[in-house]
Order: sequence, then C-alpha cells, then structure tokens
Amino acid sequence: MKNPKAKSVAAGGTRDGSNVKPRPKPARPHSVYRPDEVREIFRRFSVQRPEPKGELEHVNAFTLLVAVVLSAQATDAGVNKATRALFAVADTPQKMVALGEEEVGKYIRTIGLWRGKAKNVIALSQALIRDHGGSVPADREELVKLPGVGRKTANVVLNMAFGQPTMAVDTHIFRIGNRLLLAPGKTPEQVEAGLIKIIPPEYMRHAHHWLILHGRYVCKARKPDCPRCVIADICKSPEKTTSIPAPLVEIGAIGGLEAAQ
Repeated sequence: MKNPKAKSVAAGGTRDGSNVKPRPKPARPHSVYRPDEVREIFRRFSVQRPEPKGELEHVNAFTLLVAVVLSAQATDAGVNKATRALFAVADTPQKMVALGEEEVGKYIRTIGLWRGKAKNVIALSQALIRDHGGSVPADREELVKLPGVGRKTANVVLNMAFGQPTMAVDTHIFRIGNRLLLAPGKTPEQVEAGLIKIIPPEYMRHAHHWLILHGRYVCKARKPDCPRCVIADICKSPEKTTSIPAPLVEIGAIGGLEAAQ
C-alpha cells in the first residue's frame, strides 16, 4: 500500500521532480602565500619590532579593559588623553563604581560616544565585582559577557594582559588581511580564523601588534607606503607600488620612524 504522504523523487532530480541541482556554497578565499612566505613575513616583523606593545596606556588588566572599551570609534591618542586623569583616581572596579557614571563621563567627555561608554564602564565594573571578585577573567567567554565587551576587545585583553596568542582583528588588521590577500575574509571573524590558521605558532604571541603597527604606519588606509615596507618583495597585493623592500632594521615598538608620523 502506497503512503499517501510520500513524495516521489525523480532519478537525479529534486523532490519536485526537477533536475535543478542545489548551488554549491562558494569556497572561502584562502591566503595566496606559501607557508615559507608567511614565516618570512613575520620573521621580518619580529626583527623590526622585537617587543611590540599596544599604544593604549594602562596600569593593570582592569584599566586595559576599560581603555579598549573606550577606544571603539576613537583614536588611541584621544583615549590616552582622557584616561590619564581617570586612571589616576580609579584604577580598580571598586574605585570606578565609587566614582559613578556622571563623574566618569566628565573624564571621558572628549571621547566619541562618551555617554554610552561611561555607562558601560560602570556596568562592567559592577559585573567584575559581582561575578569575578573584582578581577578581570582570563577567559574569552567570560569577558564577552561584560557590558561593552566584544570579541575584539576580549582578544586584545587576553593577548596584552594575559599573554595569550589571540588575534584581535581591528580595522588595520582587517584591511591588511584583505589588501595583502594574506587572510581574505568578508568579516573580522573570517580574517581572524585565516590568520590563526597560517601564522606560525612561535609568532602568534606578537602577531596582533605587528599587523596593527604595520597597518597604522606603513600599509595605511588611504595609500600604502610601499617604499617603507620591509615585506614589499613578498607582498602580493595588487595595490603595491614597489617590490624593493625597505631596510630591515629595528625601529622599536613606538618611536623611531613612527614617532615622526
């Protein structure tokens, strides 16, 4: 006896009897660099900046977390100018909560979206006290539960405060991943996954800072400064203007050529 609910499927076709095949999912773009080329790129970055550091000023994991939250849609220099006085009086969650949202707002008024950020700073401080005994957790899942903290912010804190080999994809790294075809992706998460896949483990600890500083001072948003690029001969970007690499010399984390920018 035939099942009245059963639908016939034509051989080689779909349930409606047509021969239209489902479209295959487009393949995710991959890096155009060989493993030895990627290794050489980061080897040169390591020679250029042996101990790269972030440019957000902070005194502990908590102030780093606050500074990164405040840096959204703002420059590091602008954040530092506002937080020097703030962190002098509130460098712990307890002191920040005691200061209050209105007072925090007065310190960070020069930063974009300061009202919402002041609210988040107090809320995340309260959450740290309530859920973590006033300490910043060294765990991404716990960090992203905090008000105003997303994956990028969590990755920055895990990398800088706890030494974890994370990849925080900001606008500079997203641009470089796609412009250089190093780790192409339509989203920051895709670029992050691509970079983690190809970067040698021994370079992952500082890779985040190397790429940010390279994007900030050399591979700039408006126009890449290729004559100053130490990987110009390896770079496969269609936008590059020279294949002659700049001299590979140590310039420090912040200073040297960068200080003159």
